[in-house]
Amino acid sequence: MCNTQRITRTMAVAALGLLAVLAAAPATVKAAEPYPNKPARLILPFGAGASTDIIGRIFAQRFGEMWGHQVIVDNRPGAGGIMGTEMAARATPDGYTLFTYGINQTITPHLHKKLSYDVLRDFVPVSLYATMPNILCVNLNLPVNTVSEFIKHAKAHPGKLRYASSGIGATPHLTMALFATVTGLDMIHVPYKVASQGYTDTIAGEIQTFFFNLPGPLPFVKAGRLRAIAVTSGKRAEQVPNVPTIIESGVPDFEVTVWQGYAMPKGVSPAQLKSVHAAMMKALAVPDLKTRFFDNGVAAAPQTPEEFGNFIRKEYARWGKAIAVSNVKVE
Repeated sequence: MCNTQRITRTMAVAALGLLAVLAAAPATVKAAEPYPNKPARLILPFGAGASTDIIGRIFAQRFGEMWGHQVIVDNRPGAGGIMGTEMAARATPDGYTLFTYGINQTITPHLHKKLSYDVLRDFVPVSLYATMPNILCVNLNLPVNTVSEFIKHAKAHPGKLRYASSGIGATPHLTMALFATVTGLDMIHVPYKVASQGYTDTIAGEIQTFFFNLPGPLPFVKAGRLRAIAVTSGKRAEQVPNVPTIIESGVPDFEVTVWQGYAMPKGVSPAQLKSVHAAMMKALAVPDLKTRFFDNGVAAAPQTPEEFGNFIRKEYARWGKAIAVSNVKVE
């Protein structure tokens, strides 16, 4: 074989090899998948009937519409929100797990020292989306109409009044525990796994009182089945304008604003965070959402991830001090 034929054959083999490589390249280099491209899961750390569930479902529906994919609500109640929080912290950070991160997440670490997660390090804040007060309600047969009458009645019957909550360490429990501490009351705590059962038992008279987040009891208050005597916000709630604040009622500096936001497990990409936050902002700007929030006793509260992160750290510090001063402990 002459040199010219040998060179030509070598070049042909090389060309065929190059073509084989080029043909195989598309199969080995996978294009990045669009995000989002499937439904997301929203972990709610409380059960049906709690404000976290009521408002969380309203927002999840609107958020899903803005995001372009369904947001499937996954209620995980238990241990005052600890079980759901633990599940969210351990979830794969693939951008498809969302978590309703609220005031309770900044409280429980001060009451439970051996948690398996760190609320400040194991989550990526996205945005606050709602704020609301707690509301002090009583059974209609309890002979009180004001906070001062409530305090007087409770002191006259130490250890007799039973109050409901959505779990040990949850905000309804802690709000009443703090209230009892600063006013010198002795009452019996009855925690419920599902908040709605606490409303039902209070209406029936098995429970005398509670401090629940406004959205849950609001329909029963409006229907005249529960008597509301105060709210914990700094100003009166527009939904119940005739109900005074705790501060107005003679208990100085007693203010509790409950809040809810979205967070994601630590490790999500900046692009995923940006996408989720953008969809949240669009959802919160929809007039219908604001109306539904208002009708349920809630105000919309959009923030940047940085603002929400700073807010969380301030709330964490505030509740740590409040719990230390009042010496509230879980049973």
